[in-house]
Amino acid sequence: MFPLVYEINTRIWLQKLGRLNNRPVTLGNVPDSEFRFFSESGFDMVWLMGVWKPSEYSRAIATSHPDLRASLLEHLPSLQPADIASSPYSIPSYTVNEALGGHDELLLFREKLAHYGIRLMLDFVPNHLALDNQWLPAHPEFFISVSQAERSHDPGSSFEYAQGKYLAYSRDPYFPSWTDTLQINYANPATHAMMTGNLLKISELCDAVRCDVAMLVLKSVFNTTWKNLSGHMKDEFWGPAIAAVKARHPKFTFLAESYWNKEWELQQQGFDFTYDKPFYDYLASAPVNVEKLKGHMQAQWSYQQHLCRFIENHDEPRAADKMGLNNRAAALCCLMAPGMHLVHQDQMDGYRHKIPVQLIHQAPEHADRDLGDLYRKLFILQRDPAFQEGQIEWLDLQGSNHTHCIGFHRFTPERHAFVLANFGSTGIAFDVTHPVLEQVERSQIGVLSTAHGNRTAAPHLSGQVIQVRLAPHEAVAITF
Repeated sequence: MFPLVYEINTRIWLQKLGRLNNRPVTLGNVPDSEFRFFSESGFDMVWLMGVWKPSEYSRAIATSHPDLRASLLEHLPSLQPADIASSPYSIPSYTVNEALGGHDELLLFREKLAHYGIRLMLDFVPNHLALDNQWLPAHPEFFISVSQAERSHDPGSSFEYAQGKYLAYSRDPYFPSWTDTLQINYANPATHAMMTGNLLKISELCDAVRCDVAMLVLKSVFNTTWKNLSGHMKDEFWGPAIAAVKARHPKFTFLAESYWNKEWELQQQGFDFTYDKPFYDYLASAPVNVEKLKGHMQAQWSYQQHLCRFIENHDEPRAADKMGLNNRAAALCCLMAPGMHLVHQDQMDGYRHKIPVQLIHQAPEHADRDLGDLYRKLFILQRDPAFQEGQIEWLDLQGSNHTHCIGFHRFTPERHAFVLANFGSTGIAFDVTHPVLEQVERSQIGVLSTAHGNRTAAPHLSGQVIQVRLAPHEAVAITF
């Protein structure tokens, strides 16, 4: 079974609910209508992004950082100091933010979700901690030391945590340092124990974790980036840490934010699901990279079934903006592909303005009600066994000029679905031939289209051939 996950920017969501209900809303008094929405949409998990105690240093940096301020003003022209908060990924300790309701209200929220059969996902950030984290100044050995000589060559790469003592800011090797966080030192075995302890603590509060930039903690990546300062990381962190949590909670789910084609390696370390960034990149490109998307979706089933597909999350541009005219077709293809599916807050309403994670106030936008109706239909369709359990094969589209089209078949022994999409600017007609069609009656076929209103032409079935016409930027799911 492939879970459907709903990502919520917790701080913004609770503030919005407070304004709508004309009262303060925290995790313990979220209106029942929200839980009904989760349930009726068919979400298996709710990911509360950003529930941990905020960092005072991170907020100060966010408030004064000139480059960040430009992006904050772009989203919120009337920006006020109270609108800015710390990054939710600069964590001083894995303690629930009291402003959101604290530890007990989080458990109450989880209990209410469980009443509807929905599981709770929270963040785990393995690569770094806030400058004002609970382990300093007592345990600088958990972080990467920088000598005075090294600092003189790159003054912007480290933090003076005590007079004349420096620790490295964390970083992705392809980007500048994240100056509100410190790099955790996985060359030190004691650090493994400390971070595993954090994971075990989190696992008592939820049913799943989304692990931020999980590939940075792989031994090969860590040593390439940090070995000259930290020494050699000898043992992998993920395998033993995941095993420790699952020994206590066998059904606990691990999702890795993963890039650089490290998905398979992380799956081998024990992750249940890994981000599928290539799928997103191929689908979001203009024009859609059909050939690479086709090759990617023909990967082995043992790999595909552990991928997490998305067309939007808090790190990426809004799908309605990025996907443009292909947004509706991309949504159908994403949700009908195998694997975990991630839907971001306001994605269903077609919001276009990405929110910097340091903001706790959102600019108003108008909801696209037609898109919301489509998503509700897609969520219902996704529950079909063909999509929940079915494997995948690529379909051969027979006709002229289908350069911008894709087609795949999801199937179990009893249920079948053809997913067909036209990402081009002109309408197209083509045939699909498949032996499974031989025994199908027209009355058995269901069709869901992304086109506005009613489709102009229903598929025509004849023997082993189904004839399909697609409008520009239209996708269909044909089930039988």
